[in-house]
Amino acid sequence: MIVRTWHGCVPRQHAEGFAGHLQKTGVDHAEHTPGNRGTFVRRETQGDWEHFFLATYWEDLDAIKAFAGEHYQVAVTYQDDEQFELLSDPYVFQHRVEAITAL
Repeated sequence: MIVRTWHGCVPRQHAEGFAGHLQKTGVDHAEHTPGNRGTFVRRETQGDWEHFFLATYWEDLDAIKAFAGEHYQVAVTYQDDEQFELLSDPYVFQHRVEAITAL
């Protein structure tokens, strides 16, 4: 299994709107891609910013490429991201998981 992690933040006034947007774009896109094994979103407020951390779980690198394309190290972006003043990390990380236990 591979965990793909992304981080971005928006001004707090856009936090709730962006949370819905992230669900309808990144989360739904990932969950409907063959080879996806789940998603996890974490939020954290720091000052005037709301940070979003998205972890997606994948069978293998081919599944990630089906989601993100050949340049799978680059963050996937969506139409309307800008309306939330999103500051997105430009790159994501892929972490090979050696062992996992049920939550």
